[in-house]
Amino acid sequence: MTGRERTPLQAVLLVLGVTVALSVALSVLRVPSAVLFGSLLGGMAHALTSPTALTLPPWSFRLGQALIGITIGSLVSLSALADMGPALLPILGVTAATVVISLLAGRTLAIRRDVSEVTGAFAMIAGGASGVVAIARDLGADDRVVTVVQYLRVFVVLVSMPLVTAVVFHPDHGLGTFTANGEGWAEDLAYTAIALALGMVLARLVPISTATLLGPLAVAVALTATGWLGAPAVPIALQWLAYALIGVQVGLRFTRASLASIARMLPVVLLIIAAMVAATALLGAVLARLTPVDGLTAYLATTPGGLFAVLATAADSGSDVTYVMAVQLFRLLVILAFTPVLARLLRARRG
Repeated sequence: MTGRERTPLQAVLLVLGVTVALSVALSVLRVPSAVLFGSLLGGMAHALTSPTALTLPPWSFRLGQALIGITIGSLVSLSALADMGPALLPILGVTAATVVISLLAGRTLAIRRDVSEVTGAFAMIAGGASGVVAIARDLGADDRVVTVVQYLRVFVVLVSMPLVTAVVFHPDHGLGTFTANGEGWAEDLAYTAIALALGMVLARLVPISTATLLGPLAVAVALTATGWLGAPAVPIALQWLAYALIGVQVGLRFTRASLASIARMLPVVLLIIAAMVAATALLGAVLARLTPVDGLTAYLATTPGGLFAVLATAADSGSDVTYVMAVQLFRLLVILAFTPVLARLLRARRG
């Protein structure tokens, strides 16, 4: 890597400065996961301009994974998932079809010689972008490619969703708003600390590569289900910390060669993502036909990414927010649980 040498302190200050400035700017622009993007670019700002090595301790990446797992777990409502009961078979079918579409898209991307099957699969898997990015490297995928492609898909979904909603469904607006969980700061902090401590113990006992994310996620779901602390959430500052710890470390692994390689594949990636978005919209039509739910709710429930934007759109249009969240979270949990098995299968094929 060409560029001027920096002291470790200079490198840290550059990464922090770029991360904070871009995170604030992207938040103002309402870009999803603004801190993850800002920290990714912060890490790249140093990695692409200086040969000075800068690495974070291994525990920091595990902490980021665990906090993202708890954040996902805090969203899970067992009562909402239970309400899917009468429509469970169609939802299972649509979820399975979405996974198949994702894997076909990943296999298409992996035709490129610079993309492995594992990287293609996890770059294209639909749903849970932050969770997949956090565990991509543990699964043997190139987390740089996975991060860029996952959030490019989220961007395409966010751009296309309002257009499809307005042109196809013509809903009313301003019918409701979506608000995430959250109690007082003491309950939220206690919830996060308990889920983190017990989740990391569980991760040590379960010998799978993604246990650092799935262990805290499972404990968070269990705590939420008990209602002991109400409906808590991970404090927003800790969510930002999680995204920053993941984003910076992915960014620091970029090289000019890897950046050029990703830039070359973007036109193909956009075509594949467009096909994925269209295919999942058709699955929404199938879900609406097989269940009593209306077409807009079914479309939002099967949209491949941008969970909070999807829920906000559902609330604004008067769609069934609980149903949309349940189906989206069901798919997310299935994907995160399935990823270790899928990674082993793909690595075995490659071997």
